[in-house]
Amino acid sequence: MSQDILVWVAFNIFVLAMLALDLGVFHRRQHVVGVREALLWSALWIALAMVFNVGLYIYEGQEVALMFFTGYLLEKSLSVDNLFVFLLIFTYFGVPRLYQHKVLFWGILGALVMRATMIAVGVTLIHHFHWILYVFGGFLVVTGVRMAMQGDEEIHPDRNPLVRLFTRFFPVTTSYHESRFFVRLDGRLFATPLFIVVLVVEATDVVFAVDSIPAIFAVTTDPFIVYTSNIFAILGLRALYFALAGVMGYFHYLKYGLSFVLVFIGIKMVIADFYKIPVHWALIVVAALLLLSVLASLIWPPASEDQTENEQVEVTD
Repeated sequence: MSQDILVWVAFNIFVLAMLALDLGVFHRRQHVVGVREALLWSALWIALAMVFNVGLYIYEGQEVALMFFTGYLLEKSLSVDNLFVFLLIFTYFGVPRLYQHKVLFWGILGALVMRATMIAVGVTLIHHFHWILYVFGGFLVVTGVRMAMQGDEEIHPDRNPLVRLFTRFFPVTTSYHESRFFVRLDGRLFATPLFIVVLVVEATDVVFAVDSIPAIFAVTTDPFIVYTSNIFAILGLRALYFALAGVMGYFHYLKYGLSFVLVFIGIKMVIADFYKIPVHWALIVVAALLLLSVLASLIWPPASEDQTENEQVEVTD
C-alpha cells in the first residue's frame, strides 16, 4: 500500500514539475506560440507518455502497458474534439494569440483537477455498483449516435450558465487588459473578458469529460491507469492546439470517426460480462477508425466557401 501511495505521489509531483517548467521557464515571457514550437512540445509530451508506457511494460507487464496505450490513444483522440471548440471560443471572444497560451494553461490545469475528481467518483461507483458500467456504455452509444447525426452547430459561449451566473454577481470589463484576469478600476475590482474565456474553457471540458471518462472504463477500471492516461492526454492538448490550429478545418470527417469510436467503446462496455473484447483488438479498432476518418478527410477535402457559393448560384440560375 505504501509503495502504491509513493507511485501516486511521485507521478503527481512529476506533473506539477512539468507544468511549473512550462509556465515558469519556457513561457515566462509571453509570446505567440508558433507551429514549430508547438510541434516540439507535442513531440515532448507524446515521448514522455511513451517512456511512461515502457516503464509500465517493464514493471507491470504487457497487459497493463497495452491498457495504458489504448486508454491514452482513446483519450487523446476524444480530446482532439476539444481543439475545435477552443478555436471557436477564441474566435468568438476575439482573444489575441499572445494570450491564448495562458488561457489554455489555466484551463487545462483546472481540467486536470476536475478529471481527477470525476475519475475518483467513477471508480467508486463502479466498485460499489457494477451495473453502472451498463449505464456508462449505453450513454456512450447514444452520445456517439448523436455526434454523428448532429450538424455544425453554432456555439454561444456568452449563454453558458456558469458565465451568466458569474456576470450577474461580478462586473466584467468590456475590453482586454493585457493578460490580466482581474483589474481594479476606480477602486472597484473587475474581471476581464480573458477570465470569462477561462470559465468557458473549463465548462466545455466538463462536458467533454462526461464522454471521455466513461469511455476509458471500457478499457480498464484500474484507477492509476485511468488517471495517468487521462493526464498525459490532457497535458499535451495545449501544444497540440497550437500545432493544429491552422489545419483543423481539414479534418471534417474526424467527428464521424470519433462517433464510431464512442459507439464501439459503449458496446464493448455493455457486453463485457458476456464477451470481453481483448484490449489489443480494441486498440486496433480505435486506431483504424481514427485513421480512416483522417484519410477520408484528406482524400475528400471540404468544399471551399467560394465553391459552395458558385454551386448555389448555378442552382439558382
